[in-house]
Amino acid sequence: VYRHTLQKVAQRSICTSACRQVKNRVPERQKEFQEDLGLPVHLQGGTRDYLLYGATMVLAGCAVLYELWKASFPQKKN
Repeated sequence: VYRHTLQKVAQRSICTSACRQVKNRVPERQKEFQEDLGLPVHLQGGTRDYLLYGATMVLAGCAVLYELWKASFPQKKN
């Protein structure tokens, strides 16, 4: 009984996921990135890319400052 139920659930999941159609937006995105906007590729995506880039730079800066701070106070050996 359990095996039969599991097979029915598996078939139903496969059927519903196969029926869903997703629009292919790759050609549109490729055209956007081929345009010469005078920006680096990693910033051509818009506001979300600017925010992600900024957050990455802030985190990298914090990591460098933390490592410098940690290196300036070496651990005492017992």
